[in-house]
Amino acid sequence: MNVGLINGLPGHPLFVHGAVVLVPLTALALVVCTLWPSAARRLGWVLPVLGLITLALVVLTTQSGEWLEARVQGGALLEEHAEMGSGLTPWVIALLVLTVIVWLLSRAGSRWERGRSGAADGPAESWVSAVARPASSVAVRVAVLVIVLVVAVGAVVDVYRIGESGAKAVWYGSFSTSGSGGRG
Repeated sequence: MNVGLINGLPGHPLFVHGAVVLVPLTALALVVCTLWPSAARRLGWVLPVLGLITLALVVLTTQSGEWLEARVQGGALLEEHAEMGSGLTPWVIALLVLTVIVWLLSRAGSRWERGRSGAADGPAESWVSAVARPASSVAVRVAVLVIVLVVAVGAVVDVYRIGESGAKAVWYGSFSTSGSGGRG
């Protein structure tokens, strides 16, 4: 599959817009679901799917950016942008892993609450006590929240930095600040 061109135009600028929206959205959803497990239970499987779609989009953006870099003239600004771009993938992989962990913790917490109320009987009860109780502990929740905050902030800051370097690579010195723009 050629991710370089879409309808004869470079795909990278199109994918970039999606990544610029989805990475912060995924980070925000992850933080909200970590702080409020009921939000994670309401979102259900949507949270990890959002993480997966975000990762796929970042990979497409990176691949299309590499394709475009090989076909345009660029200087130090473009090189800096290209080097920074590949650094986003580990952040987004961490976001995906954390969306799965938070989703599983919300499910375990839900089962733990049902188990404590007597709604869970039989073999599932041993799973509830073996996994759900530690997963529902304050220490685990705080540890996950700290990791989520670090990864979410890191991913969003990285998207900003990469976007700024890309804008500089494309636009630096290529427009007039006077507003005349050569139009008569």
